Amino acid sequence: MFELTATMAIQPAAAPKAAQRSGYRGPERRTHAGPLTGLLAAMLDEIDYGMLLVAEDQHVLHANHVARAELDALHPLQMIGRGLRARCSRDVAPLHGALTDACRNHLRRMVKLGEGAQRLCLAVVPIPQADRSAPTCALVMLGKRQVCQELSVDGFARAHALTPAETQVLKALCSGERPGEVAVRLSVAVSTVRTQVGSIRAKTGADTIGALVRMVAMLPPMVGALRMAPNDPQRALEAAAA
Repeated sequence: MFELTATMAIQPAAAPKAAQRSGYRGPERRTHAGPLTGLLAAMLDEIDYGMLLVAEDQHVLHANHVARAELDALHPLQMIGRGLRARCSRDVAPLHGALTDACRNHLRRMVKLGEGAQRLCLAVVPIPQADRSAPTCALVMLGKRQVCQELSVDGFARAHALTPAETQVLKALCSGERPGEVAVRLSVAVSTVRTQVGSIRAKTGADTIGALVRMVAMLPPMVGALRMAPNDPQRALEAAAA
């Protein structure tokens, strides 16, 4: 897993001293990455869940594309250099405690960070190495900000022959809007939205709106192929590291 760092947009840094003492053989001590490493990193980038591999000292060893995109100015977590930090002071202790429990005690933790509309949960899971003398790291899985990625919803809509208008209504329902709210936002009658909802349910076989939203929530977590602008420097870096 440590080899995945080769695909990060952040330049490699020296391995933590504790890791050096315990026999760490991460990417900073490797001369090249095998072909499987690039495939694993590419695979993680195609999953619509933000995932970071983090050492106990909060040193980020790898972050997939979604995680790098998610950690924006509004997210309760932020990247400073190669360090993962809580944006709010009250979240510092819970984050540190969860990473310590994962790396030292091999405990799985669910942590709530942020506040208001930006409050979300993240899971912290221990990832031991095959070499037991090497330090355990933690997989930090970021909570989702929406039920499903738009690409997955579009694929679902095409698979069930939904019209563009019905697809728009479906996305609104999955965002938590009620038919009346959808009607106001789309400037149509509530009866029109209800008719479209009935058509969506008939085409998908969902008995209720709740069942429809659950169907969407269980779709494969796909991300779009066009994630970066052609001149994005990170794309060039990742291509060189592959």
